[in-house]
Amino acid sequence: MQPKCILLDIEGTTSSISFVYDVMFPFVRENLDPFLAENWRQEAVADCLPLLAEDIGQTFSGWLPSDDALAQRVVANAVIGLMDDDVKATGLKKLQGQIWKSGFESGQMVAHVYEDVPEAIEHWISAGSQIRIYSSGSVQAQKLFFGHTVAGDLLSKFAGHYDTTIGSKKVSASYSAIAEDAGISPADFVFVSDVIEELQAAREAGMGTVLSIRPGNKSIDDPSDFVSVESFANIDFDTVCTG
Repeated sequence: MQPKCILLDIEGTTSSISFVYDVMFPFVRENLDPFLAENWRQEAVADCLPLLAEDIGQTFSGWLPSDDALAQRVVANAVIGLMDDDVKATGLKKLQGQIWKSGFESGQMVAHVYEDVPEAIEHWISAGSQIRIYSSGSVQAQKLFFGHTVAGDLLSKFAGHYDTTIGSKKVSASYSAIAEDAGISPADFVFVSDVIEELQAAREAGMGTVLSIRPGNKSIDDPSDFVSVESFANIDFDTVCTG
């Protein structure tokens, strides 16, 4: 049974975790200071700052010094601290997306996708499924990522993008909200991810689930509770149960 919508994670599912940690994150660290200095007065950066303050448990009012250079240092320290702790925070992801934009658009970064991904997406669309993305990375970063991949521009293949502004990926209400936004019953979704807690939350919302097993992914102690695949080409939707 072909699902009406296939919801995909990115890291460890469509793309390697190593690309994110070995290429994208270091790019942010290397370019953070010059980016802030050059874009400090830009609206896109200003919009990130209240969210970033919330990410680190601060009240935005009075958080930043009036001196621009000092304020930029406070922001940079917050960003690096969150990244060191591998926090999936909305303000952090939004600011990272701004920095990645320059990298992708300049050609300094080209996003990795597994070889089986483009062909599978084409097949699923031809079979009548929508493809949507749900990632902790910001929607802006997702669009940059899939617009600049080793397989070319894949952005037009996706019917929707979701990030943590819709809710935590480990909470079932987030998946219910995605289904409502798409206008499709959760029972007509299949969610593919490498994270058990995310799959459990999607299952609680009534979605079908598939566990992605890719090189470099964290080992799963007991994956037997979920249909698991090492390639999108191996997904058999007839074996995927909802609820």
